[in-house]
Amino acid sequence: MSIDCENKALSHVLTSNKRLTHLLSHLSASPVHGKKSGEEESSPSQAKHEKQDSITVVDNRTGKQVAITIEHGGFVAAENLWKLKLRLYDPGYLNTASAKSSITYIDGDKGILEYRGYPIEELAEKSSFLEVAYLLLYGELPINDQLDYFQRRVMTHSFLHHDVAQIIKSFRYDAHPVGMLATSTAALSLFFVILFFYYLI
Repeated sequence: MSIDCENKALSHVLTSNKRLTHLLSHLSASPVHGKKSGEEESSPSQAKHEKQDSITVVDNRTGKQVAITIEHGGFVAAENLWKLKLRLYDPGYLNTASAKSSITYIDGDKGILEYRGYPIEELAEKSSFLEVAYLLLYGELPINDQLDYFQRRVMTHSFLHHDVAQIIKSFRYDAHPVGMLATSTAALSLFFVILFFYYLI
């Protein structure tokens, strides 16, 4: 390589380094995104706090503040308000969740009902009763072998004692279905021990 070529290459490297140095100086002096030049940069702890899913409730009577974590994308624990000596009043429980559930999701306003993430319409159309029961118990729809085993177990425990059948037959022809169901269910509990020993033999 000639001396002239070496000088050109060296000059190119130096020029590139100057450009890089100039660019880095601008980057280091540039304001934080969303802030104007001259504003104080927030600390990492402040930024982390701002990004958390939470709300801050201020009691204007005392000035006391309570940070409440937002869970599951939109739920807050009412017990947090007790720190401010407050209780929630929600007639008809129109905006109150009574429990946390990984099984069921309901949004009445939008007409959504899901079991384990599956829309109820899809399950009603494509899955059997026992497939849905398996889904509720174990969190996923069964494959063929799992469903066969589950069906056998359910059928094994579907035995109805003769005396329970006699109780059902003794109902009046015009008895209310709800009353018959309640009585039959109560009668089953009386034969539970007998059925338990029946399967042990």
